[in-house]
Amino acid sequence: MSSINFDQVTKIYPDGTHVIDGLDLDVGDGELLVLVGPSGCGKSTVLRMLAGLEESSGGEIRIGGQVVNHLPPQRRNLSMVFQNYALYPHLTVRGNLEFPLEMKGLSRTEIDRRVRETAAMLDLDAFLDRRPKALSGGQRQRVAMGRAIAREADAFLMDEPLSNLDARLRVQIRTEIAALQSRLGVTTIYVTHDQVEAMTLGQRVAVMRGGKLQQVAPPWEIYQRPANSFVAGFIGTPGMNLVRARLDSSDGAPCVLSGDYRQALSVETLAHQPGLADRTGEELLVGIRPEAIGLAEAGATNALTATVRTAESLGHETLLHLDSSLTTVAADAPRQAPHGEPPALIAALRGHHPSRPGDAVHLQLDPGDLYFFTLDGEAIR
Repeated sequence: MSSINFDQVTKIYPDGTHVIDGLDLDVGDGELLVLVGPSGCGKSTVLRMLAGLEESSGGEIRIGGQVVNHLPPQRRNLSMVFQNYALYPHLTVRGNLEFPLEMKGLSRTEIDRRVRETAAMLDLDAFLDRRPKALSGGQRQRVAMGRAIAREADAFLMDEPLSNLDARLRVQIRTEIAALQSRLGVTTIYVTHDQVEAMTLGQRVAVMRGGKLQQVAPPWEIYQRPANSFVAGFIGTPGMNLVRARLDSSDGAPCVLSGDYRQALSVETLAHQPGLADRTGEELLVGIRPEAIGLAEAGATNALTATVRTAESLGHETLLHLDSSLTTVAADAPRQAPHGEPPALIAALRGHHPSRPGDAVHLQLDPGDLYFFTLDGEAIR
């Protein structure tokens, strides 16, 4: 087991494209860290540079305190699990588990011990004599994980290992990965574009965008205190609504104005957001989690009227996609005017609420559940 460190690591392609820009990231010994971000953000490139499958253009990569930039992959003692399983089709499950151990020159006794223990750990005993084509997707992924475990490497690298599985199986294998990592205590970096996987698996989550690290923190902290509007919009299902608004106190009571909607800010909100006091009259971004929007009670004086664009009933909750007077913007480009219609305001209502496109609804926002960002997307603390 080893700690892993990226110190100002960059990756620049020959055509000048910056894929990774000055990455500083420390992964503790025995930690499970999840790298998450949209496709093309550079997260898989980070993993491949760590594994030695791609060269970095600058900075240092250290494993257990040793600089490994110029070490070949086989000398880095890392195990990698890929999205497409990467199993040898002509070998049985036993053969796939044995192959990397034979390449290390281990004795027959040691190979048999590791294969036996790994198969028992992953419930593969009954499949040792089958070839990959006779296995289900979940069983193949267990074999790929078993091959990594049997090597007893310093760290596990997992590159979107669940992407090819159906939704139910993803949940099952995700739980198994978390339990195994906790049991083995092996340093693990897990790459995914699925923020649900990131939030449920990671002891810490590192959010990337455009080759740059946006925030690194435990999952709940990332959800509760996003560093910027991109993280706020990316983490959460659905992501946070973002609204362009102005902070106004012309009538003596600080409030947020967006369109024809006015939301007064409580003393508690201002106390928890001391940076707001100096921004009166400024335009800023207000973040509203979908689950923080509720239906207004009859006769409410400060209700937001909206029109249903579409409704999604999920059984335990209903997602309403709404048109309103609020100036909604995209999380990844809050300054840009949207092409076509603006993003919908999304409300997540508990239970089933039958709604049809065009229905009018009246909503209530709690000022204590609002987040505030600059127009450049940085959180106002």
